[in-house]
Amino acid sequence: MENDKVNIKERKDIPEEYIWDLESMYEDLEDWEEDLRKLQGLAENYSEYNGIVAESADTLLNALRDRDDIYRLASNLYSYANMRLDQDTRVGESQALLDRALAAYVRVQEGTSFLVPEILQIDADKLSSYYKEVDGLELYRQYLDDILRQQEHVLSIEEENLLAQMGEITSAPQQIFSMLNNADIKFPSIMDEDGEEVEITQGNFIPLMESKDRNVREAAFKALYGTYKDFRNTYAQTLNASIKKNIFSTRVRKYASSIEASLKQNKIPIAVYDNLINSVHNNLDSMYRYMDIRKRALGVDELHMYDLYTPIIKDVDFDIPYERGKELVIEGLKPLGDEYIEVLQQGFDDRWVDVYENRGKRSGAYSSGTYDSKPFILLNYQNTLDSVFTIAHEMGHSMHSYFSKENQPYIYGGYSIFVAEVASTVNESLLLDHMLKNVEDENERLYLLNHYLEQFRTIVFRQTMFAEFEKLIYEYSEGGNAITADYLSDTYMELNKKYHGKNMIVDDEIAMEWARIPHFYYNYYVYQYATGYSAAVFLSQQILMEGGVAVDRYMDFLKSGSSDYPIEVLKMAGVDMTTEEPVNNALEIFGRLVDEMDEML
Repeated sequence: MENDKVNIKERKDIPEEYIWDLESMYEDLEDWEEDLRKLQGLAENYSEYNGIVAESADTLLNALRDRDDIYRLASNLYSYANMRLDQDTRVGESQALLDRALAAYVRVQEGTSFLVPEILQIDADKLSSYYKEVDGLELYRQYLDDILRQQEHVLSIEEENLLAQMGEITSAPQQIFSMLNNADIKFPSIMDEDGEEVEITQGNFIPLMESKDRNVREAAFKALYGTYKDFRNTYAQTLNASIKKNIFSTRVRKYASSIEASLKQNKIPIAVYDNLINSVHNNLDSMYRYMDIRKRALGVDELHMYDLYTPIIKDVDFDIPYERGKELVIEGLKPLGDEYIEVLQQGFDDRWVDVYENRGKRSGAYSSGTYDSKPFILLNYQNTLDSVFTIAHEMGHSMHSYFSKENQPYIYGGYSIFVAEVASTVNESLLLDHMLKNVEDENERLYLLNHYLEQFRTIVFRQTMFAEFEKLIYEYSEGGNAITADYLSDTYMELNKKYHGKNMIVDDEIAMEWARIPHFYYNYYVYQYATGYSAAVFLSQQILMEGGVAVDRYMDFLKSGSSDYPIEVLKMAGVDMTTEEPVNNALEIFGRLVDEMDEML
């Protein structure tokens, strides 16, 4: 079956082999309802532990095991309802199902909220004796250590309860930003390539920036950021409120800085953040050369910010049907060994993947599922090169999930955000290496090289620039200074000049880009895209050069879940993110690719 781009099919018209197997989770809604009733009973019974969690080793162990059972069941109910809705968002029954699943999840969180505060009341010596009293408690040592290591930053039960009640208030800055940015702000209309009037939206802005018509790109760029400038003070104060909220939490919990408060949750040294920024600064010359290549390839006298997204390699059309796309992914990932490929093939055969677009289906792509389910993948496959890389990317997530849950107990069956993008990007890197080794057409090779370079530009350089901006504005506010629209715009403008070089025209309008980035409300989140990508490039090179030894290390990483802290798990794979080596290595590869592209053009 090939995707019909003009006549989008109804879901019932798509063959079963291209639809994910949600029935393997719940055969029908009655089964789902039965689990919901079971969950409600378990959650009600859990209140019996309130006040006695630390009473004995047996009580603690039973409380932890019962908590696992509750969250495992709640996760199944919610995940199924969410995926069922995503396959056709028009179905009212599915909308109601998700609402009920979410409500049940919230009640579970409320009903188990006393567990961690009570664990924190356990004396270290008493906990040590508990491990000796019951064998089953040893399984939870990493989980309990993770809670207890942050004990100095946890307040009294009464104070924690008060902070929890402020949750809706403290989430206000992000909610206000979301409503302003997605619902209320309206952008002007411009003339598109066909001379037709089109209103700029958040959804079509990047496609407009990819236009072959430079006048369209410039008009879209100036119209969008001109509109943001009209609301500059509102956006500045909304972001300022988010920053102050996080600084308040930092001080109340007795952290030295907001960055420490954020990174310490996953035991990430601040040096990892600083090393990333330093390494990118030391390799900006390669970025400047890539900008010069883009300028030359586009044939423009001046390279502007609105020239960054339009393709520079023309007339390349990769028409890749899904079945061929699967073959390419399997071929590209063969360096990962037989065990990996066997499970990968199983994933394709066993209906992990919801392949094609249908009416009402959620856009985009993701990997989802639970400890008990298949690691499902939602796609909206088009016959493009990007769609093939999306298969590889999402399969990376799903394979990571598969191997983690097959080799870890439920409590450690997931993995942290810090390592989440590693497995997906390793897959993309290996696929790209395979395609570059086998491509014969020079224009297609240029297209693939540019695809790789754009990954570096948008994930490593751009996200590091975001991370540096975030660090600067928090330090400025923590120093007692006022965050204003002028300060934010001036700071952001200077960073753009630093990251793009003197041969790039850094247009005044880009100074407002900070206003449209939702990640600045996530509190030191974006750096993980750049570190994860760098780690993945480093690991993929080891796999290609060292073969089986590196593959064994990598498979151990995939199987480790969250049984150790993210930094330690990555060391197991063969990459130490506390050093500058992984980022420097990735950027050296970027530099070599820039050299190759420079010679070919």
